[in-house]
Amino acid sequence: MHTTTINPAPRLPRDVFLDEIFEAAQRNRDIYLLCADLGAKALDQFRGLLKNQFIHVGISEQNMMDLAAGLVQNGKIVYTYAMAPFVTMRCYEQIKVSLASMNLPTTIIGNGVGFSYDDSGPTHYATEDIACMRSLAGIEIVTPADTWSVFEIARLSHKKPALRYVRLDRAYLPDVYSDGDTRFLKDGIVEIEKGKDLCILACGCMLHSARKARANLKKLGHSIGVVDVFRLKPIDGEILRAVLAPYSKVVTLEEHFLSAGLGGAILEAMADAGIHKKVLRLGIQDHYYCENGGRAHIQRLAGIDLETITGKLRQFLAGRENRSDPGLRRS
Repeated sequence: MHTTTINPAPRLPRDVFLDEIFEAAQRNRDIYLLCADLGAKALDQFRGLLKNQFIHVGISEQNMMDLAAGLVQNGKIVYTYAMAPFVTMRCYEQIKVSLASMNLPTTIIGNGVGFSYDDSGPTHYATEDIACMRSLAGIEIVTPADTWSVFEIARLSHKKPALRYVRLDRAYLPDVYSDGDTRFLKDGIVEIEKGKDLCILACGCMLHSARKARANLKKLGHSIGVVDVFRLKPIDGEILRAVLAPYSKVVTLEEHFLSAGLGGAILEAMADAGIHKKVLRLGIQDHYYCENGGRAHIQRLAGIDLETITGKLRQFLAGRENRSDPGLRRS
């Protein structure tokens, strides 16, 4: 009799991360999950089976960070979880004073970065979180781009706790890495597609937009490299130098305000390392979008949709970029 194998449904980044933490917490009673959001089904197993290691703080992110600090100082491995804009900006002072200033190893999980919560408007967009969090001393910031990188950073987080901000997309992200590939953990910056004409540095969901733009330009005869900036802080200048060495032109692509975002972090690292390349930053200009219509629509309004990205890359390749565009900078 013929049988058909049905592949399981793709797993959301949030669920992959929380499931790994749950498995670890069953083995280690010192692992605690603090939560200011009850909406995730992945939290049910913590609530149901590990009640003594799960604390729902209510809509009280500031108290959550203070509580995390106390637990860490008493030997616990602590995770704080909420929507990305609320687990960063709503409690920013508490993260600075209670965690960063004392260098307390705590994993801050922000779900739904960029325009992920496309149905909720600017209050729920995390388009400033990189800028805010990377200004804190001693924090590590990572943005997984697929299921494997989510799983690996979740596993690392309980094996080697640190003050770490994990930026998770709300949507499923296609595979980038194969099982066992952990270059992103070691180097933080990984060239996943090689090219000659220019390279695009991106992270999270925009890494997939970069790959699609690369495919579009390949049809036109261009050779484009694509680089995953998994770790936005710290950035190793020597690794960045090695990755960018083959290229004369560099593009950064992000679903974040250009002010102090991924592009700013890359330019700072290039300047500090003495790396001189022509750089084009593509991201969100200084504008909040209140329109409805889904993530793709909002990206079009912000000028970071695939068609617009591809067009700007073609202009950059041809040397016809708009020099009044604040996205264009030289390092």
